[in-house]
Amino acid sequence: MAEFSHKDLLGMGQLSIEDIELILDTAESLKVISTRDIKKVPTLRGKSVVHFFYEPSTRTKTSFEIAAKRLSADTVSLSASTSSMVKGETLIDTARNLEAMSPDLIVLRHSSTGAPHLLAREVRASVINAGDGINEHPTQALLDLFTIRERKGRIKGLKVVIIGDIAHSRVARSDILGLTKMGAEVTVAGPPTMIPVEMETLGVKVVPDPRDAVRGKDVIMLLRIQLERQSAKIFPSTREYARFFGVDRQLVSRAKKDVIVMHPGPINRGVEIIPDVADGPHSVILDQVANGVAVRMALLYLLIGGKQSVDLD
Repeated sequence: MAEFSHKDLLGMGQLSIEDIELILDTAESLKVISTRDIKKVPTLRGKSVVHFFYEPSTRTKTSFEIAAKRLSADTVSLSASTSSMVKGETLIDTARNLEAMSPDLIVLRHSSTGAPHLLAREVRASVINAGDGINEHPTQALLDLFTIRERKGRIKGLKVVIIGDIAHSRVARSDILGLTKMGAEVTVAGPPTMIPVEMETLGVKVVPDPRDAVRGKDVIMLLRIQLERQSAKIFPSTREYARFFGVDRQLVSRAKKDVIVMHPGPINRGVEIIPDVADGPHSVILDQVANGVAVRMALLYLLIGGKQSVDLD
């Protein structure tokens, strides 16, 4: 197996096509562990992983914790409310204190763009960006790529549409970087107030009307409305949004017959997606959740355990 040459995973821009393929291939080999009665291998025994989530999280935090434990790593979880940051300690001081405890890897989610990059410069431990502000969420993009490849057999040449709050979505940025790098054709759709003006410079098409945007697509990827990251109200109401941009069965029927529907969660049912689609035959939303564990296991292995082989017996 080729070696992963990076100390940290901070964004999709740092990864080559070969890096992404290595991560996805490793995740594929590790996914079997989660199907066993005893869901644990000793690969990272003796390694320590700190999960530091400055923002609330359910899927990502739980997924990372399960991934680390399935590889037998020791884990510690911190949140902003239980750390000394509530007493005024800076991120750099927190980083130096964590460094003094010699962790092997730190998983950081932070509300400020660039926080994982700052942390990575201050510590010898590997750092994984679990979402920074409205910048990136690379592990979500990797599990999305894994899910697409698993269902479609390839990524190159597929037509993907991303619908929703592009402007405030770190998931959208990471997915666009990953999908275009792997050869997919990406279209974005949504209210004009939610589409950044520079979108086309990223190599994507902008088709505001989702009825036109989904036509002939292999993948429909939905985004949650990021109300907590909007400084001003940029659409009239959630009812109005659902009427014009919500995905229902009629909209899905405009895509290819074997289209898959994705969503990073949490889902706003009845807003960006109706329950019949979220729970329907085209949905791979729960597959994304399951694949998130495999992809994060792969990253932990490649960053801090890649010198040894994975014992699957």
